[in-house]
Amino acid sequence: MDVDDFNIPRFLAVLPLFHDLSPAELERVALGCQVRRLGRGDTIFRFGQPCEEFHVVISGQVKLFAISPTGQEKVIELVAPGHSFAEALMFTGKPYILNAESLASTLLLTVSKQSVFDEIERDPRFSMRMLAGISRRLHGLVRDIESGALHSGMQRVIGYLLSERQAETGDAPQTFTVSLPVSKATLASRLSLTPEYFSKVLHELETQKLIQIDKRDIRIVDVTRLACYGAH
Repeated sequence: MDVDDFNIPRFLAVLPLFHDLSPAELERVALGCQVRRLGRGDTIFRFGQPCEEFHVVISGQVKLFAISPTGQEKVIELVAPGHSFAEALMFTGKPYILNAESLASTLLLTVSKQSVFDEIERDPRFSMRMLAGISRRLHGLVRDIESGALHSGMQRVIGYLLSERQAETGDAPQTFTVSLPVSKATLASRLSLTPEYFSKVLHELETQKLIQIDKRDIRIVDVTRLACYGAH
């Protein structure tokens, strides 16, 4: 896809945040947008840098992460296409509190803070849509925190596999394959597990004949048995 030919107003129109805007309003917001093509491992922003925009993943995937004082990385969120990030922080006037990096070849839409503020000034209803989007994101993060605090490591891995399933054509309902979108180490960090423990859980599930592992493809043999195994 050629970045110069990318239709920003058309893309904005399908996002929940902007879909109620008129064509003229979309064109106006688009003036404050930029499309960036990123390679794997490219930095989008770093902790402490000024936050003057928010971002939407068009294609690819972005990792939001923190670095501990000892240099250990903790993945906070994996952002998929169609999802935005940093919009809440943009309103605080404070610098970024996390780091963001592309995990694959990624097309990213950057929306300037000024264009958002100008639209809110023209139509206060736009701020309500911003708040709704931020609230949905906050609820998702709270669910993630609850999962990490209340569930065992085994339950977290099983919960992820069951939530990320992709049904295969012709398969029975109890069978499907999950293709891990990132490395096992990155996914382990996202689930607040060590890579060693994450691999141990997968090995145990395979030994119990609940899953079959083929590199990044994990075939779920029986959904019901897997879900019950995670409940113990």
